[in-house]
Amino acid sequence: MKGSQDEALKLRLKTMIFTECDIDDLAPDELADDIALFSDQSELALDSLDALQISMGLQSQFATRIVDSKEFRRHVTTINALADFIQPE
Repeated sequence: MKGSQDEALKLRLKTMIFTECDIDDLAPDELADDIALFSDQSELALDSLDALQISMGLQSQFATRIVDSKEFRRHVTTINALADFIQPE
């Protein structure tokens, strides 16, 4: 199953992002799957430090390592895109 179709995976990703970035004014299930994470639309106000935290969380919780910033920006755009990167099929 493709990651963007796996609701459990997407919730795990959201929960990991909220935990790693210390977000507590919004619940993970309130974040839309197709909103750009690093934009004003997401209501998360993520910055470069949060990107590092997310990268570390991906490595520890999903055994996925993204070290290049261009690769990170390409795959960590939305929850759906990130889920598809982690679970392509």
